[in-house]
Amino acid sequence: MSTRLYIDGEWVEATGGTIPTINPATEEVLDDVALASSADVDAAVAAARAALEKSDWTTMLPLQRAALLFRLADLIDAHSEELAALETRDQGQPIGISRIVSVTGAAEHFRYYAGWVTKIQGTTNPISFPDTLHYTRREPIGVNALVLPWNFPLMILAWKLAPALATGNTVLVKPSEVTPLTSIRLVQLIEEAGFPKGVVNLVTGDHTTGSLLSSHMGIDHLSYTGSTNVGRVITRASADSNLKRLTLELGGKAPSIIAGDADIDAAVAGNIAGSVLNSGQVCAAYTRFYVDKKREQEFVDKLASGVAGLAVGSGLDESNHLGPLVSGKHREHVARLVATGTAEGAEVVTGGKAIDGTGYFFEPTVFGGVTDEMTIAHDEIFGPVLSVLAYDDADELDSLIARANDTEYGLAATIWTRDIATSQRLANGIKAGAVFVNMPSIPDMAAPWGGYKASGWGREMGPWAIDAYTETKSVWLHYGY
Repeated sequence: MSTRLYIDGEWVEATGGTIPTINPATEEVLDDVALASSADVDAAVAAARAALEKSDWTTMLPLQRAALLFRLADLIDAHSEELAALETRDQGQPIGISRIVSVTGAAEHFRYYAGWVTKIQGTTNPISFPDTLHYTRREPIGVNALVLPWNFPLMILAWKLAPALATGNTVLVKPSEVTPLTSIRLVQLIEEAGFPKGVVNLVTGDHTTGSLLSSHMGIDHLSYTGSTNVGRVITRASADSNLKRLTLELGGKAPSIIAGDADIDAAVAGNIAGSVLNSGQVCAAYTRFYVDKKREQEFVDKLASGVAGLAVGSGLDESNHLGPLVSGKHREHVARLVATGTAEGAEVVTGGKAIDGTGYFFEPTVFGGVTDEMTIAHDEIFGPVLSVLAYDDADELDSLIARANDTEYGLAATIWTRDIATSQRLANGIKAGAVFVNMPSIPDMAAPWGGYKASGWGREMGPWAIDAYTETKSVWLHYGY
């Protein structure tokens, strides 16, 4: 099935050829995946439009739509081990992360939004016109393109697909060509769950397929998670076509501020958890650490000791903490930035190089002596590379906030302190979509997720995702005749 597309309820051959998907731990080809052509994308958009306008999907009762989402969640649970192993083989993440974060998280999102289906409401409003009733309706946007990243393909698909279906939309799913296999398997489960044909369509492919979706006149909304550079390309394509609505969750360079009064052991443990999850291939990963100069050496020593003790290897081995980077190309990117850090004068305290042998493995790396102007302090690395910067506790908090905000990104941040006043001043001043105090960055389905500045537009999860996938219609009824 992986060499086929899913369009209008049928598995069909792609006309654009195939692309190999590779196990990053073994460098073996797992499968050849279909490459959707322009004609394939047009067919999928047409199927989604038809399902939106003249199928059972449009007349389905809310309880019936909710039941389909609950059914899909149950199927994810029933195939949890299969999905987890598939995610680990295709993406590389440790099997425990695949089970708990990716698979369980996906099922929970479908259940959460199944509960929303019967609670999507409009309003009546006291307008200043005589003999006039005014009310609003929440209606689906229409045909949605869901364009996925390669770091958490199954979980992030659930973030997008669950609210899109809960609100009555139809969709085209476009996974990354690097990690498409769990998206394909989920679409097979969607078929098994009994969703009407054309509601969910699958168009696998590379950046050319994504470009076709960005500029397509038949797409009403595109939701994308990935790099800021690609987000800019999508925005230009949207502006030049039909000005489709966009939801963009883009890059990050999350700061972690460790105050002088912080519990250093807790801060080290939490920052390791928040920085090297999925080998640092997380947009909200903590990557630059601002440490009170009095505690700097203690923090660096304990952080380096902690990451040096992490076992790196195949994600299918339960004893490993870190898996491979997702591809050889990405490992070269990480290695290049590590070399730049060394050249610019930062000190490699531990790690710092690719691991020889089969697979795209890289040592978890800690840099000390980093300064704000260094490349590793402001460029997104997207790997297990941690940079420690010092600050003087005599400095004003405003100065520290300015340093934390001195980046184009604004997705997430964390603060480690025992002082409530310090935590609140910093949390209020940092320009980021999510600020965590004394904890790793752990999104939840009931809380908004998205970024400031170049980290994106819009919010996912919670009721904010309902907003992202609906239009509000204003209806005026004059009854004074």
